[in-house]
Amino acid sequence: MDMLRAVLVQDMARALLLAAAAFALTLVVGGWWVRFARKHKLGKQIRIEGPQSHMTKMGTPTMGGVMIVSTVVVLTVIFNLVDRWSMLLPLVVLLSFAVLGGVDDWLTLTKSRSKSYGFTVRYKFTLMLAIAFIASLALYLPPPFGLGHAGLVQIPFVGSRNFGPFFIPIATLIIVFISNAVNITDGLDSLAGWNLTLAFAAYGVITFLAEPRLTNLTAFCFTLVGACAAFLWYNAHPAQVFMGDLGSLALGAVLALVALQSQQWLLLPVIGVVFVVEACSSMIQTGYFKWTKRRYGEGRRVFKMAPLHHHLNYWAGANRR
Repeated sequence: MDMLRAVLVQDMARALLLAAAAFALTLVVGGWWVRFARKHKLGKQIRIEGPQSHMTKMGTPTMGGVMIVSTVVVLTVIFNLVDRWSMLLPLVVLLSFAVLGGVDDWLTLTKSRSKSYGFTVRYKFTLMLAIAFIASLALYLPPPFGLGHAGLVQIPFVGSRNFGPFFIPIATLIIVFISNAVNITDGLDSLAGWNLTLAFAAYGVITFLAEPRLTNLTAFCFTLVGACAAFLWYNAHPAQVFMGDLGSLALGAVLALVALQSQQWLLLPVIGVVFVVEACSSMIQTGYFKWTKRRYGEGRRVFKMAPLHHHLNYWAGANRR
């Protein structure tokens, strides 16, 4: 019993030390990135159809996700990868979506004068589906081709159930949906960063208490907690830097992957409730607008603006007036 208690304390201590290291390193990298982005004019381009209050954010440095992703990758490779090769999959997903989001951010910055805002929706969605599908295969297939999760899910108060091959399309859609949901949420200072910090902390605790315990995922989650918490230092209102697609797509995808890899993905709508609500509000707005346009000849809206934080921000501004 004493040995078990010592192991538990050691594993949690390692996770918390990685969180502290990620926090400190992200603060350092963040200060450098803000100065670099300002010097090279890597400023956010604001869509003209968005809230007018957001026009004051024009030119604020973006692609701040690089400070989180770089810190997590460095610390994971050094302290949480050797003899823990299952951590390769979340690292690859994190980097793949970060590259996709980074290129999209760069296209938004360099092509703003031609009224382009990065990749087309169809092209970006296709790339995201491809990466998510490969990641889902890697989760499902047995070693040496994958991690051999075989479609298992833990159902609260019921136990383990096996989805079989259906796990692959389900996991693919979950990764793409949560990645987009975090991207949609990243429109208000601190909103995405704060909720990501809470979500990764929740999965850090879940993986630590799981049976068997997933200590590698615990350490990875708390590394992300430290990095996301430090990002809030620069993203608190008024934001000095925005996460950008580089950060939001990558962190959303890796949050979904952690949920899938821990077999606790049924808890994701509860842990990430803000992300789900934000994404659903955009889907409802878009779907209702298209349906009413076909039916009545003009599009109608459920919300003043979507996603939901724009709608709430609009009413808050109206009440202040």
